[in-house]
Amino acid sequence: MFSRYLRGAAVLSAFVSLAACSTSRPVSQAEYFVPGQNSGGGQGRLGGDQGFNIFGGGDRKAAADQGAGLGVNAYLWRGALDTLSFMPLASADPFGGVIITDWYQPPTTSGERFKATAYILGRQLRADGVRLSVFRQVQQGGQWVDAPVAASTTGEIENKVLARARELRSQSAS
Repeated sequence: MFSRYLRGAAVLSAFVSLAACSTSRPVSQAEYFVPGQNSGGGQGRLGGDQGFNIFGGGDRKAAADQGAGLGVNAYLWRGALDTLSFMPLASADPFGGVIITDWYQPPTTSGERFKATAYILGRQLRADGVRLSVFRQVQQGGQWVDAPVAASTTGEIENKVLARARELRSQSAS
């Protein structure tokens, strides 16, 4: 028990010693303020009068067009989430642009279920900016067995994602 306290004290003293070794210097006011924005209200790097914005800043329309705060196009990302919202969400990575749903069983059919993975491929709103994979399983003898998905299903869902993304973009423009 005493050795645990000694070890903790040693780690704490090592941390304090290392922190004391750092060089310090006075920080000039120019390091805190963005050039060209220093007049009047104190617009600084940390946000100044407008607050602290970690997801990008400035014009909302420009930020959405560039996908600020996201690694992918914001409209495609939101369009994919909206389109797949009827399925339970298993994982969503906005920086990598991957949305994975959990298995969804339509209420009208008890013997099949679906799962989807959406990939947002870039920061631009383009028709080839989204790729979807749909998986289907059917129940046979109490076990779920992989089954083929109709070829048109994936394309139809991709088109719905693109249509929703265009709708979101037109709404933000007005």
